[in-house]
This record gives sequence, structure tokens and C-alpha cells, in this order.
Amino acid sequence: MKLSLVILVVLPLALSGCIPAEKVCAVDAECVPAECCHAKDTVNTASAPDCKGILCTAECVPGTIDCGQGEIRCINGRCKVVWR
Repeated sequence: MKLSLVILVVLPLALSGCIPAEKVCAVDAECVPAECCHAKDTVNTASAPDCKGILCTAECVPGTIDCGQGEIRCINGRCKVVWR
């Protein structure tokens, strides 16, 4: 097998293994807040918390995605918060 073929096949598999399963995504819509209230992190929809019946305060807690302080995105196959 040529070295270039090995790099093209094996390297992406190795890199994808570095992303925790709860963070893996392909598009932004697959990422959600990691906590029901005042989230500081994000996970994929398969790992989303069950927030049924949870009531959160309407305050804008610093260091959270509250009030547009952060945007949930899928970047390089990983759910992340992009802070503003």
C-alpha cells in the first residue's frame, strides 16, 4: 500500500477517535447545550440532557451561552461553543 493511501485512510480515522462520542457532529443542528440551564458547554443531540419539566431562570449568567454570549457550532466534527 502506498504511504499516501495509508495517510488518507488511517489519519482521518485516528483523528476522529480523539473526539469524545458525545461531541461528534457533522452539522451545527446536531449540537445542543450540555446542561438544561445556563450551559457552558455543548454536546450532540444523542447525548442531550433530558430537560422536560426543568424550569430555568431568565438571568444572563456570565460565562454561559445565555443571552447570546456564546453560539453552539459544529467545528471540525466537534460540538463547541463559540464565545462572543
